[in-house]
Amino acid sequence: MTFAAPLEAKSIRFRARSFVAFTLTPEDPLAAWLEGLDHWIGNSPGYFSGRPVVLDLNTLKPDVAAIESLVDVLGHRGIRIYAIELDGHTALEPNLPPVLVGAKEATTDGLLPGRKVRADVSGTSEGKAEGRAPEAGPGGKAGASKVDESEPQVAQEASGTLMIKAPIRSGQAIVHPHGDVIVLGSVASGSEIIAAGSIHVYGTLRGRASAGALGNKGARIFCRKNEAELLAVDGWYVTAEEMEGVSRGKPVQAFLDGESLRVATLS
Repeated sequence: MTFAAPLEAKSIRFRARSFVAFTLTPEDPLAAWLEGLDHWIGNSPGYFSGRPVVLDLNTLKPDVAAIESLVDVLGHRGIRIYAIELDGHTALEPNLPPVLVGAKEATTDGLLPGRKVRADVSGTSEGKAEGRAPEAGPGGKAGASKVDESEPQVAQEASGTLMIKAPIRSGQAIVHPHGDVIVLGSVASGSEIIAAGSIHVYGTLRGRASAGALGNKGARIFCRKNEAELLAVDGWYVTAEEMEGVSRGKPVQAFLDGESLRVATLS
C-alpha cells in the first residue's frame, strides 16, 4: 500500500502596487464636452484603447442614472472606465466601476518618490487626459513592459533624462515620467512619446509628442522637422491640421504661452 504525500498548501500573496491612470473630468454642458472629446478621438483614433481611465465626477456631480449613462456613452467611444472619483460616495451600483478613494494627482516631483528611475517602452501608448489632451496625462504612469530586440535602444542618464539612440517606429510608445526625452533619430507616424519634462527629437517628428505630462508648464518640444500628428504640453495640444501651412516641415519648438500652445519655427 502506498500513501501520497499531502500537498503543501500555497499561500496567496497580496501586493500593493501604485500606478498612474488617465483622468477624464467631464463638465457642463456635457454635450459640448463630449463634442470636444470626439474631436480629440478623431485626431487620435485608438488613443484610449487599453488604457486605464479614471472618471472624475467632482465637477459634474451627476446622479447615479446620469453616471450609468455617461459610462455607457464613453464605452461606445472605446473608453473603458476603471474607477470613478466622486466625493461623498464610497460605493455606487454594482454594475458601475468602483469608487476610488484617496487618489492623489501625480506631479513631476512627487511621482513614485525614492524609486529607481525607469522608462517604459511598449507597443501601446500611455498618457493622461483631462478633457483637454492626454497628459501623462492631462495624462500617464505605467508599469514596466517587456522590451525586446525590436524596440529602440534607450539610455537612462543620472539626471533623469532618457536618451533614445535609435528611431522610434510606428506603433511604439515611450513613456518617461521622470524627466526629458531625447531621440537621436526620427519618430515615425503612429508612434508616441510622453514625457514629464521636455522632448527633443533630432530627426523628423511624425508621431505624437506630449511634454510636461505631469503638470510641467515650462516643458517644451523641439524637433528638427515637424511632421507631427499632434503636439501637446501640459495637456494643451495642436493637431496636424492646425499646423498645416504654418510650421509643417520646419524645425520648431512648442511651448505654452499663457493658456495656449504656441508652435514657433527655429531659425
